[in-house]
Amino acid sequence: MTSPLRPVKSSTYPEAVKHRRSISGVTDKISVSDDRIVEIVNDVIQICPSSWNMQSTRIFVTLGNEHKKFWDTVISAAKPSFLKSQGEEAWKRNEQRFKYFRDAYGTNPFVFTKLAVSGRFLSSKTTHPSRSCMNGSLTSPFTVFETFAEHSNAMHQITLWIALELEDLGASLQHSHFVPGVEFGILSSWSVKAEIVFGAHSGKRPTAPEKVPVSNTVKVYKWGMWLSRGGGVSIASVVT
Repeated sequence: MTSPLRPVKSSTYPEAVKHRRSISGVTDKISVSDDRIVEIVNDVIQICPSSWNMQSTRIFVTLGNEHKKFWDTVISAAKPSFLKSQGEEAWKRNEQRFKYFRDAYGTNPFVFTKLAVSGRFLSSKTTHPSRSCMNGSLTSPFTVFETFAEHSNAMHQITLWIALELEDLGASLQHSHFVPGVEFGILSSWSVKAEIVFGAHSGKRPTAPEKVPVSNTVKVYKWGMWLSRGGGVSIASVVT
């Protein structure tokens, strides 16, 4: 069943994306309720697309004291690793960074589960229209579908990041290699991809970074028409 079109302007989403910034140094003194944060996460997990509707992304919500516990566990796990591989000075720099994250109000780890990836393709119960193209067999390498799952995971990340900032929260996307597992229900078979750390603004909002000209990053191909030397009309692909 198709959904009816909604009267949303094409400029709405880009404007929301423009509002997003990487906000560090946030605090735990937020005015947004826990229920509202959970509602936003629930909306994101329901509306973001995934290849073949495999729904492989999982989002964990740690708030308040559970958020502090999360980063205490990260710090405890990271310290011996840093001291062994990079030394005392490297640990001091990263310890301070982890403590900045701990000062926030919440963290949302993003993971994807390989079970969901494999299950959606191998199950005969899936109702996605593309399923019939495979005639009951997996015709592409499994790693391709893992890549699709990562793409979907990234969509969830940016969507939640923007949604939290539209609630006037400061947020940033982090990639810690020391995310606690069992304590927060993250299974060893799941792959942790990133964490959004969020809280209340504590300083001036950063300005948008300078971007290279779009002429360097966007190439447009379109059909063009012009008069040839002999007076005829030529049609060809034009690059702008």
